[in-house]
Amino acid sequence: MKMKKIVLAMTLLLLAGATAFAQTASAVLDKCAATVTSSEGVSASFTMTSAQYGDASGTISLKGKKFCMRSDATSMWFDGTTLWTYVASNEEVNISTPTAQQLQTLNPYNFINLYKSGYKTTMTSSPSTFDIHLTASSDQYRIREAFLTVDKTSYAPKVIKMLTGTKWSTFTISGLKKEPMSDSRFRFDANAYPDAEIIDLR
Repeated sequence: MKMKKIVLAMTLLLLAGATAFAQTASAVLDKCAATVTSSEGVSASFTMTSAQYGDASGTISLKGKKFCMRSDATSMWFDGTTLWTYVASNEEVNISTPTAQQLQTLNPYNFINLYKSGYKTTMTSSPSTFDIHLTASSDQYRIREAFLTVDKTSYAPKVIKMLTGTKWSTFTISGLKKEPMSDSRFRFDANAYPDAEIIDLR
């Protein structure tokens, strides 16, 4: 009986290993990207630890290229072209048109597509997650290195860790769910912030 249990355990381990081996980093990232880029919309809670931006927690909403990130200190809305950044401490809103490189660091989900160009990927596997490591192939990229932990069942991202310059930022994601969203969610509503000073940097 003991030998049967050992054989069963070894078989399960081999099957798990074979499944992980069959999945490439690109295939996992394809599925992960599909999970967070619903045409209707996706929302989640996050906590951030960053040497560059400090610590924060809040919510993020995504719809295609649009995103809205809210926390007690800072909130951002991006409608696909224009970015509004609200800083609560001084009630100031900066309006800008970010570049693709800037968006990679502003929206933690944008980097999921980095592997398609300019980055080398490797992947290891645990019983419940895929662990992917991305390394920039050139110094021209703002994100030099990144780690992504992906749930094996849902293909939802659980942890995103990025190196920008010499500073690391780590995002822990929870409660990811799909839900219909209006495009107005991704634009700054001046009526909701009547005392905010608006600075147009475009």
